[in-house]
Amino acid sequence: MGRITAAGAPAAAGTPLGAGVDARAGAVAGAALLERLAGAVNHHDLDDLTSCFAPGYRNETPAHPAQGFTGHDQVRRNWEQIFRFVPGITARVLRSCTDGDVVWSEWDMTGTRPDGSEHHMAGVIVFGVRDGQFSWARFYLEPVEAGGAGVTETVRQRVQADAAPLAASDQRDAAEAPSADAPPTAAGPANGTRP
Repeated sequence: MGRITAAGAPAAAGTPLGAGVDARAGAVAGAALLERLAGAVNHHDLDDLTSCFAPGYRNETPAHPAQGFTGHDQVRRNWEQIFRFVPGITARVLRSCTDGDVVWSEWDMTGTRPDGSEHHMAGVIVFGVRDGQFSWARFYLEPVEAGGAGVTETVRQRVQADAAPLAASDQRDAAEAPSADAPPTAAGPANGTRP
């Protein structure tokens, strides 16, 4: 994986990450901004939430490129919908770290929709901070799927376009088969791991 400079551009070979940035000041500013964003979500403060983002904020969603956008006005429109359709949403930052003006954060967002169904998103957002606001992000939050196919079936479906679902007994057999790369454990193979 290539390194990213504090400005979000690929780093030249031999250039330290965050070169030219006061790393301590950037880390403090990034952590404070992350805390402010989580607080704005939890207090449903749309104005404070939107002000965390620069007017030219750039959001990239690598797993869903068509969902990328530019501008804090779109951030506001997104959160207007979220607050309307998941009125009790709460956000937790499970882990975070900073390097200069780049903030890595792991999020868990939960709530209940008006129809009683659960809303649950989890994943990572990598933010760039400039002038006290988020200037860009790489967004990896996804809906949490509590059920569904196991890892063997999911990998097979993703790599084999015309794959028919495995029979239940085949899925069970595949899930119970030890991986050649995994050490043996009393609990069997690690479930939920993905390539």
